[in-house]
Amino acid sequence: MLQPTQNSANAPKYSPSPNPYTPPKNATSSMEQATIGRSVVIKGEVSGAEALYVDGRIEGTVNFADSRVTVGRSGVVVANISAKEVVIMGTVTGNIHCTDRLDIRSEGSLTGDVVTPRICVEDGAVLKGAVEVRAEHQNEKAQSKSVEAVKSAEPPKAAAAAAGAGTSVALAHGSKVMYNESN
Repeated sequence: MLQPTQNSANAPKYSPSPNPYTPPKNATSSMEQATIGRSVVIKGEVSGAEALYVDGRIEGTVNFADSRVTVGRSGVVVANISAKEVVIMGTVTGNIHCTDRLDIRSEGSLTGDVVTPRICVEDGAVLKGAVEVRAEHQNEKAQSKSVEAVKSAEPPKAAAAAAGAGTSVALAHGSKVMYNESN
């Protein structure tokens, strides 16, 4: 870095300011992300403490209890997934257990059962399986809803009934949800 030259006639009467550049702090685990590339195929157990982005293929189990698992548009996961948050833009076949949220984007597809406190299914997404939306304060008396969702023209009356029962349901415009209450 260039430093201004000082001569006694033009010397500032204040001390020079510290270097304005502040080096970045060490990245925390919430900012780190592991990536599985398009040509990578993993068979077995995948686990870790940082976020995971899958653009390749995983067969087996995926366990990232305190992190996010994102299945990219080219990603194919044939595995049970356990994570804090799961975002699906590719294809997942297997059961999912989230402690925070499941987000199935419009190009995503999930075939399997889900247990999560929050779920969002965008218009165009495919979801086949049972969905249990479990509020954290309702561990013993969890609300169970069976859901099969596919792209449709209008949201159903069932979503309003589920939301009225104290269950959190978020549907993107045009999503269709059919459910059977199993109590």
